[in-house]
Amino acid sequence: MHTNSTGGDAPAPHADFARLRRLNARAVRDSVALMSRTTPADLRRPTPCSAWTLADLLAHMTAQHNGFAAAALGHGQDLSHWSVGPLGEDPVAQYRTAAGHVLAAFATVERPDRAFTLPEFSGARTFPAVRAIGFHLIDYVVHSWDVARTLGLTYVPTAELLAAAEPIARAVPDDDSRLDPGSAFRPGLSAGHGTGPLESILAALGRSPDWRAPLR
Repeated sequence: MHTNSTGGDAPAPHADFARLRRLNARAVRDSVALMSRTTPADLRRPTPCSAWTLADLLAHMTAQHNGFAAAALGHGQDLSHWSVGPLGEDPVAQYRTAAGHVLAAFATVERPDRAFTLPEFSGARTFPAVRAIGFHLIDYVVHSWDVARTLGLTYVPTAELLAAAEPIARAVPDDDSRLDPGSAFRPGLSAGHGTGPLESILAALGRSPDWRAPLR
């Protein structure tokens, strides 16, 4: 995911930062609960992410947890932490481990202005922790929906989580980077009249809220 944040933004109050970490943890745990419903046969299923199967999405989500965890611990410049590797014999357990790793790493970050190195976002600058964790949060709200729709399940984030995620989604640049083969988001869609916050988030990031997986 790419965003157009500037590193000079004033850091959020610490109470707001603690709330952001808590909401991010909620989004991550939602994704773990949904991914735990996956069977080996489901890994071949198409997802709302263009051209990605559930196996591809699972590998991407695992790698992003590992990369963000490394960034929180001061090792984000090492590209090996961001690499998408092959799934192991138990990819859901592998995902659950990566999710626990990133939440533990984020818990060590005490200041909202702590610098994160995110080479997938920019090789020329760092990002304050409050922005970096916001990037992670929006990824896992949307990817939780991706997994739920792929499996034919329901995903209803809390109102508090959606309120935090919506402005982050609107800040993601809708530029040519969304057309790259490895992009997790596609060009934005027009949100229908009267749509709720989740539908607005999905449309802003190129997801059709009406997408349904083919019948199993």
